Amino acid sequence: MKIKPGFKFNYSRVSFLRQANNLKAVLGLSLALLVLLNSCYDEMPNNPIPNKAPVTKIFLKPDSGISNQPSKINLHWSGDDPDGLVIGYYFSFDGVNWTFTTKNDSSFELKIGAVDTTFNFLVSAVDNSGNEKYDSQVFQNNINFGAEPFVDKNGNGIWDIGEDYTDIGIIDPNPAKIILPIRNSAPIISWNVLSTIPAVSYPAMTFGWDIFDLDGNETITNIKIALNDTNNAVLLNGGVRIITIRTNDFTNPNPLMDIYIDGNPNGMAPVKLPGLIFDSNNRFYVQAEDISGAKSSWISLPDTSRNWFVKKPKGKVLIVDDYILLDDAAQFYSSMMDSLSLTNKFDILDLNINKLPYLNTTFLETIKLYDNIIWYTDNDPSLNLANAAVQNYLDAGGKIFFSMQFPNDIDLQLIEGFLPIESDTSYYKSSIGINTSIASRDSLNYPNLLTNRSFSRVRSFKLKDVGVKPLYYFPSGVLNGHIGFESSSKNLFFIGGPLQRLDGNPGSIKKLLFQVLFQDFNLTL
Repeated sequence: MKIKPGFKFNYSRVSFLRQANNLKAVLGLSLALLVLLNSCYDEMPNNPIPNKAPVTKIFLKPDSGISNQPSKINLHWSGDDPDGLVIGYYFSFDGVNWTFTTKNDSSFELKIGAVDTTFNFLVSAVDNSGNEKYDSQVFQNNINFGAEPFVDKNGNGIWDIGEDYTDIGIIDPNPAKIILPIRNSAPIISWNVLSTIPAVSYPAMTFGWDIFDLDGNETITNIKIALNDTNNAVLLNGGVRIITIRTNDFTNPNPLMDIYIDGNPNGMAPVKLPGLIFDSNNRFYVQAEDISGAKSSWISLPDTSRNWFVKKPKGKVLIVDDYILLDDAAQFYSSMMDSLSLTNKFDILDLNINKLPYLNTTFLETIKLYDNIIWYTDNDPSLNLANAAVQNYLDAGGKIFFSMQFPNDIDLQLIEGFLPIESDTSYYKSSIGINTSIASRDSLNYPNLLTNRSFSRVRSFKLKDVGVKPLYYFPSGVLNGHIGFESSSKNLFFIGGPLQRLDGNPGSIKKLLFQVLFQDFNLTL
């Protein structure tokens, strides 16, 4: 069978049309894809999104006006980074000099001047978008922040390869700012609890005070002290809280007083204190001044309701009255001084009437005003005071005559601190009666004694082998050991009984005092 040409022609045309339609579909799909791709490409940015800077905040926001903020202040801050982490902060008080820290707070001591002051505090957070290399200079926001912080392991002051460092990223270009108005507060001064003053004393006294300053006690720069007239005040270091003042210039009607810082003679101030008036009422003043020049009020001791009378020493002998019993002891000693031609040439310090402040220090400096002291006691002597003062007084060249009794119970080690005795042995008798003999081992110079009245709580001692001369003992065996002795250097004499009860042999106590004071101690009138 033959196929007609027309039929064949028609078949080819149909096939062609089908192929053309398929091509159009492919081209259309391709065109659509190209349009879609082109559209997507048009929506992509030309550059990556830049790193965003962190934002910084400060928590403390005082009033804009002058406030009572102290010059020592705590500030707190925080940072937030929208696309990273905050790794630290730079802070500054002037916008030029910046300090890096990883902390969120810090304490600052703001140095104040003579007037109220305002400080501007700036802080900027730092994010973690560093360049992964050490930078010797960080320059951002038109500010040179200096080198990146690093751990200087070898201590050479420069960063070396291998040393850890903080890779500084973006620094907040808009620092958080706080205005700190600081008002300086004047210091407050008061007497401490130990600072009292007796009605009468000699020219040696100790004073102590407390100071509080809202801006910090370390801001106290000067202490001013004065005697009687604050116009003649002298300056001491701001850290001084205790002083002892004394003078042994008794011939000058206007003496200058030494100032011992903390009561220590080795810590003498470079200035001396004027204003003391002998045999008259005196008043001591003190004032504190801080770094800004702000001053406390003056405080005085005594206050205006009381008096402090300062006696000028009359001579070289001081009688220390450590005797509470009410008998004739005080009159006996005064009479003895008169009999030794010491009338108006001795002084008396009554420890029970004139209570001294800072007792150990003030007492020592008082007795050092004299070449010789006669210290007499009843059965309740000031043993701790003796232990603290005696050796220091002897070292300073002083000489002591003791007439001392003791309580029932004693600490021999404490007594050994100022007397040349053995601390393991003493002998005790509750009392001895009238006409009891106390013999001398050197009766030519030190007279035998006899009790003319009884006394109680009698104690004798075992003496050390060296450094002491045994003198008085009980020949009848009433007690073993010795009740009287003298140091080999002849600067300390001790008798363990009240002199007014040991004068049964007429004139014996006068002779004993003459021997010890004028022969052994070399007292001159």
